Amino acid sequence: MRPVTTMVPGHLGTRLAVHRMGAGRPLVLLHGLFSSAEMNWIKFGHAQVLAEAGFDVIMPDLRAHGQSEAPHDPAAYPDDVLALDLAAAVADLALSDFDLCGFSLGARTSVRAVIRGLRPRRLVLGGMGLEGLAGWTGRGAFFIDAIDRFDSVKHGDPAFPAVSFMKTMKVDRVAARLLLQTFSDTAPEQLAAITMPTLVVNGDQDRDNGSPDLLQAALPQATLVTVPGTHMSCVAKPDLGLAIRDFLID
Repeated sequence: MRPVTTMVPGHLGTRLAVHRMGAGRPLVLLHGLFSSAEMNWIKFGHAQVLAEAGFDVIMPDLRAHGQSEAPHDPAAYPDDVLALDLAAAVADLALSDFDLCGFSLGARTSVRAVIRGLRPRRLVLGGMGLEGLAGWTGRGAFFIDAIDRFDSVKHGDPAFPAVSFMKTMKVDRVAARLLLQTFSDTAPEQLAAITMPTLVVNGDQDRDNGSPDLLQAALPQATLVTVPGTHMSCVAKPDLGLAIRDFLID
């Protein structure tokens, strides 16, 4: 099964690619930083598993990622633009009763969107810890520095994995740098707005975005599940998709 791809308007009309497969209950999946729906959800079979479980799997490419537009105009990057894009896409697709799942940046975007008023039935936050939300400013600065030093980063530099992944994904660095400046920290007390049942799912070797245990504790109604892998490798293992499926159909 291969997804059908259409374009929908995001915030202020920026065109977002949306990949869709399956039929049934709508489930929106958001990928991670510098990645794409293809890389996070389709390539390793997670979308297929979820579609076979009875979901209409809806996978946007975030602004400046994948097949979505990557404008270079700074005006196209207001604060929280990814959360604004998600709200616009949900409205355009006429989704009123749906589930929402994000990995890494997708998880962060999901949190910001719920805080701004989006109300999925259930929420999944993958590859995320409390510090990845409350302390994003430092994490963002790390990636901006990696972009600024892109051509001089060598093996052994802490930024080398990020630069290598950007090269693999052919990231538009101008657009990505503008996008990184739209993120702000999420104070732990803001998480009280996330009242729906929530799954926190992380690799057993993944602390890239801080502690998933602390994130679970900060959420009103959260379950924590650990799957095998690091921040990068857990996406390539079937356990991630199976954990998401089992939580959503429970």
